[in-house]
Amino acid sequence: MVEASLFTRMITGEVPASVVAKGDDWLAILDIFPRRPGHTLVFPVQQERHIAELSEASRANLMDGVAEVQRRLTEVFDTDDFSVVVHDGPTAGQEVPHVHIHVIPRSPGDGGRGLLSMWPDAPPPGGEPDFAGLSELASRLAGIE
Repeated sequence: MVEASLFTRMITGEVPASVVAKGDDWLAILDIFPRRPGHTLVFPVQQERHIAELSEASRANLMDGVAEVQRRLTEVFDTDDFSVVVHDGPTAGQEVPHVHIHVIPRSPGDGGRGLLSMWPDAPPPGGEPDFAGLSELASRLAGIE
C-alpha cells in the first residue's frame, strides 16, 4: 500500500490546511509558502504522482477545481490573469508525490516571470524557427498509438 501523501492527509483532516474550496474529487488550499498572496494548490482526492495516472473523471474534475479557484481569486484580487503551473513528477520539480496544480493570481509589476525564466541559460526565442525539426518531431509524436 502506498503511504498517504501530505495532501491525502489534508483531505482526511489528519493535517490542517487553509481550505479555499472543495469538490467531490478535489481540494484547494492556500500554499504555506506562497510566491504571492492567494497562491493556491488544487489537488485531486485520487493520490497519483503523474497526471496521466489519474482517472479521466479525476482529471476533468481537477480542472473544474482550478476554474473555481480562479473565480474566487478573481473576486478577492481583482484580476483575470493567473499562472497555472503543474510540476508533473520529481524531475519536473514536484515536491509532494501527489498531482497538484498551483494557481497564482497575477498583476502588472508583481515580480513574477513566465516560462522562459525556468531555463535562464537557454537561448531566447527569436530568429528562424526550425520548421523541419518541428515537423519531424510532430510526426513521431502523432504516430504513437
